[in-house]
Amino acid sequence: MNTIKKDIRALTKEQLRDFFESQGDKAFRGNQVYEWLWQKGAHTFEAMTNISKETRQMLEANFVINHIRVDTMQRSNDGTIKNAVRLHDGLIVESVLIPTASRTTACVSSQVGCSLDCRFCATARLKRMRNLNPDEIYDQVVAIDSESKLYHNRPLSNIVFMGMGEPLMNYNNVLKAIDKITSPEGLGMSPKRIVVSTSGVPKMIKKMADDNVRFKLAVSLHSAIDEVRTSIMPFNETFPLADLREALEYWYAKTKNTITYEYVVWEGINDQRKDVDALVQFCKFAPSKVNLIEYNPIDDGEFQQAKSEAIDMYQKVLEANNITVTIRRSRGKDIDAACGQLANKS
Repeated sequence: MNTIKKDIRALTKEQLRDFFESQGDKAFRGNQVYEWLWQKGAHTFEAMTNISKETRQMLEANFVINHIRVDTMQRSNDGTIKNAVRLHDGLIVESVLIPTASRTTACVSSQVGCSLDCRFCATARLKRMRNLNPDEIYDQVVAIDSESKLYHNRPLSNIVFMGMGEPLMNYNNVLKAIDKITSPEGLGMSPKRIVVSTSGVPKMIKKMADDNVRFKLAVSLHSAIDEVRTSIMPFNETFPLADLREALEYWYAKTKNTITYEYVVWEGINDQRKDVDALVQFCKFAPSKVNLIEYNPIDDGEFQQAKSEAIDMYQKVLEANNITVTIRRSRGKDIDAACGQLANKS
């Protein structure tokens, strides 16, 4: 009977050390293998050249390395790159490299499909198949870092968890992935260069605060009026704005970090003065930044980008109330790589 081999990257360094000792070998072999797996990104045991052939064969007999594979890579006219990433079980997620003059940012996925039901997002129309493992999240970052060096002559500088899935519905694995990304034994990136974007799961926002996470938080808000938000993000009925605000107040009290709100303005949905006033009131409890995001259509025409006058109104009213506001132009639209467009269409 065939036994299913364990993915070796599910083991901690201590567990690897223990494994080698149980095989009558030296514990430091575990350190060597760990370095190959995380710092050097080995896809096979054969690649671990400073380990004896017998040891590599023994590892091959006991473990697998369930590495991702970039199935297709698309390059946009603006330099954006979208990867269709095949997982070990054949499922596919997408991740994106977004270049600007000063940085390159990886937009990574945390779930196959999504747990939530935002009506304006293509990913939400996909059935949630499963959560990604920490190594699958990590591998997306490694792949994009390589592409950043190859096509833009610089290493990856920033990471946003704004790809497929709701990160806080896969909290433990996201945290483990970030731990590897920021560890000197992994990619050694600063947690201050990582943003986790959530549609708003109050209990998990409080848990993040209790866990003293060092990365930044962004909230996909889009309306500060319950009826409007529920109409476009139905899960708001379960996690209403009052609960979200209470959780964000808790987050700010614990972390003292500015809260970023991601906000799309749609014609006929949230483009009136009352919508801006509600947003101002919602933001007032803590230092806030609002990213006004250009909407990217997902084919059916139900949602339309608001007119420029509405965006100007938002900007003026927010700035008059001392709320930082930026207008974020979408990139990679020609390859369906922009915000809200990731739906495995490549």
